[in-house]
Amino acid sequence: MLFRPASRASLVAASLTALAVCGLSACDSGGKADPAGPTGPSVIAPGKPGEANRTLSAQDADKRRADDDTPNTADVDYARMMIQHHSQALKMTELVPERAESGKLKRLAERIAAAQGPEITAMRGWLKEYGKKETEPGGQGGHDHAAMPGMATEAQLAKLRAARGKAFDQLFLTLMITHHQGALTMAAEVKGQGNNVRIEEMADDVVAQQTSEISRMRGML
Repeated sequence: MLFRPASRASLVAASLTALAVCGLSACDSGGKADPAGPTGPSVIAPGKPGEANRTLSAQDADKRRADDDTPNTADVDYARMMIQHHSQALKMTELVPERAESGKLKRLAERIAAAQGPEITAMRGWLKEYGKKETEPGGQGGHDHAAMPGMATEAQLAKLRAARGKAFDQLFLTLMITHHQGALTMAAEVKGQGNNVRIEEMADDVVAQQTSEISRMRGML
């Protein structure tokens, strides 16, 4: 059988095909493919005061947005309201030593005060760090107590102050369970609406601590 030499046209076509394949697989003389560049347009990120702006790739900009935990209104409102909420709980626990009959209740009140006192300090420090006042600018001493879940009314607090012994114990537990349930509601709301990691961690602590205390108090009724 005779073999015909390949035509010039077929040789050219084969060469072009080989070059195309080589280009796709980066098979040059040394070769590795060039790393892929950033996808999407670059983004200008404003610098801090006194610093120049920076150009970020689209990928870096997305990551920066994901990592941004700048407090929003929900975070600030939570800190402000929870300071007042915890403060009322501390006022209630201050009544326990002279009025309660149950030693178990007295120890519970000590634990509540030991947890919520430092939490108030932490939230005040958080507000100061972000340049926020403890009360809303132009406000009349803070949020309306009636608008906060679980807050005892002045009439209920007066009744608690007047009670002694078992009557005090029962009323304290009833009011504090409601108070804790309100704190859980507030914590759940900020976890869904807030943006700051530290506030979320504080809310998680409230949920863990006060859920346990609610269960303990119900067993004491």
